[in-house]
Amino acid sequence: MKPRGPLMVEHRLIERMLEIVRNRMSVIDEHKSIDSVFIDSVVDFIRTYADRTHHGKEEDILFRDLAKKNMIPEEVELMKELIEEHKYARRVVTELVQAKGDYLEGNQNALQIIKGELSALVKFYPEHITKEDKIFFVKTEKYLTDDEQSGMLQEFWEFDRRMIHDKYKSVVESLKMGKSTQILT
Repeated sequence: MKPRGPLMVEHRLIERMLEIVRNRMSVIDEHKSIDSVFIDSVVDFIRTYADRTHHGKEEDILFRDLAKKNMIPEEVELMKELIEEHKYARRVVTELVQAKGDYLEGNQNALQIIKGELSALVKFYPEHITKEDKIFFVKTEKYLTDDEQSGMLQEFWEFDRRMIHDKYKSVVESLKMGKSTQILT
């Protein structure tokens, strides 16, 4: 298996989540309200799975190793673009969390912001995923030897193994300090 294999499997789960978000957006329109637990679940999924776990493997392992290679400028620029897109997704999620808080405090205008941020995620991820799956992964795989790819896969598995422990250690520490778990979503 090549490193793009597990990353592409993760992409499929992200796509499934986005389909749920897309379907639930019509419920927001219909009821003119949000399900804050659903929003929390979306935020947790994007932050923990899509960003920390998935983007983490891309940025901290794949991109790190590729940055050491003599890639052509076009591929270096594409990698920088993907990193900027990851940052964009983080900003959208931060704005979604803020809008949800504003909505729960009674700001009805925040409903439109929530819908806008959810729409942004639903629009962003499919384009981003296609760029990675069909262009970047294929073009840059040639820079990694079979041994490097094998080592990268092992590092991916270790990264995943630690992720759940890191997340819930953070939850316990936040609760110990008297912080709400809402901060973590």
